[in-house]
Amino acid sequence: MAEDNPSFSEFMDLDHDLDLDTRTCNGVRQEKQLSASQRRGYSLCRRKSFAGFVASKRNRGQEEGDYYSWCCCAQTFREHSAIHKHVARTHDPEIQRLTRDAYQCLLNQLEEEAETQQLNECEAEPVDISAWIPDTRHISEEQLQKGPGKVLLYYRYCQIEDPHVICAWQRALCEKLHLTGKVRVATEGINGTVGGTNMATDAYIDATRSHPLFKMEKDDFKTSDGGAECFKDLRVGVYQEIVPMGMDPDVVSFQLAGVHLEPEEFHKEVEALLAKADENDDTILLDCRNFYESKIGQFTRCLAPSIRKFSYFPDYVDQNLDLFRDKKVLMYCTGGIRCERGSAYLRSKDVCKEVYQLKGGIHRYLEQFPEGFFRGKLFVFDERYAISSNKDIISECRYCGSPWDRYQLCSTRFCCQLVLSCPGCRQDGRTACCPACQTKGQNQSQASGPHHKEECECTEGRPRIPQDA
Repeated sequence: MAEDNPSFSEFMDLDHDLDLDTRTCNGVRQEKQLSASQRRGYSLCRRKSFAGFVASKRNRGQEEGDYYSWCCCAQTFREHSAIHKHVARTHDPEIQRLTRDAYQCLLNQLEEEAETQQLNECEAEPVDISAWIPDTRHISEEQLQKGPGKVLLYYRYCQIEDPHVICAWQRALCEKLHLTGKVRVATEGINGTVGGTNMATDAYIDATRSHPLFKMEKDDFKTSDGGAECFKDLRVGVYQEIVPMGMDPDVVSFQLAGVHLEPEEFHKEVEALLAKADENDDTILLDCRNFYESKIGQFTRCLAPSIRKFSYFPDYVDQNLDLFRDKKVLMYCTGGIRCERGSAYLRSKDVCKEVYQLKGGIHRYLEQFPEGFFRGKLFVFDERYAISSNKDIISECRYCGSPWDRYQLCSTRFCCQLVLSCPGCRQDGRTACCPACQTKGQNQSQASGPHHKEECECTEGRPRIPQDA
């Protein structure tokens, strides 16, 4: 029975090979690298992708019982076998791309199920956390649920002996304050982003700060305009890492992180870098976020790797050690947490002259330098997609090339990717993340259900080179 249901770990082992390596286009060769259970999952994705592609070519207006016909490449086909042969011979690259997308969606679904299982395990650990729940009798339910709100972003690295206890407390605390968002707890610390009313989030900050484990200051919580509506639900769980880099925290510890620079210090470093005309300077300004984040906002003359997940950052470093050799690296991310582990991994390679990181991330930098060297929008992992402090638009519509930086979900059903499509192009029906999805989704409506906020791998995600904005 177990063999009929491929395990999450088996699929995730192939995540990098099948999802990211677009240089390997031979689907047959990829499939041979899989185990038996993985091949079944991959083959299922291919069959569904093939069937969906063929279905998208069927002539419109045909009722059940009519003789079907299909139109593709300016040809009309009246038999299943004919259209199948044509698609197999002519459109194999599109089928492979659709298969990879479907396989990625399967991986995402399995990941969500694994997280849910972790939550259930956490719920199975009854503990008394009442002493850490604040008395909110002086706050009305209306104040907790209605009125102006904000979104909090925070993290704290510290040793947690029993993360399940902290998990139970955090869930109870958020539920009592009617907060939504996501909180990750691990033995290495806590990482969270939650939204609610001003009264509710202030109470959350006070309660979290009062816990003896965290020893946090009020300034450790970054805030932005928003509220509970910025998240679909509340998810609190126990994980191996509080930021998913895919490395054992005991092997690459945050304690090995680079030197923290306050926003003022980081600003001066970037200013000095930009003042030098020679781009072959020994300083690298490194964006360690995902490419769909840096696409809509980044520091001037930064190096932005073409990675889709932070778990691919170690591979990027390993493949570019010569790039960092004997260089001074200035690293930044959204709120600082990815730099803690990212800089630690880079330092562990012992190739850089110096490694620095922006304390508090872009979020804190923009509070002090809204018109500084970071241009464009700051991507956030909630329903807002982005927040801004300046009016610069550094990205463009993938269809017409006009300036545009507002992500929306691909219109193709079951596609979990983001697309930059301006109002004019959306009005013309160009709402998919890639040509294959555009073809497949001509007669499909916007998908509902859980969405994964990341741009499709089949959009242009070329590595960026340092350049003047």
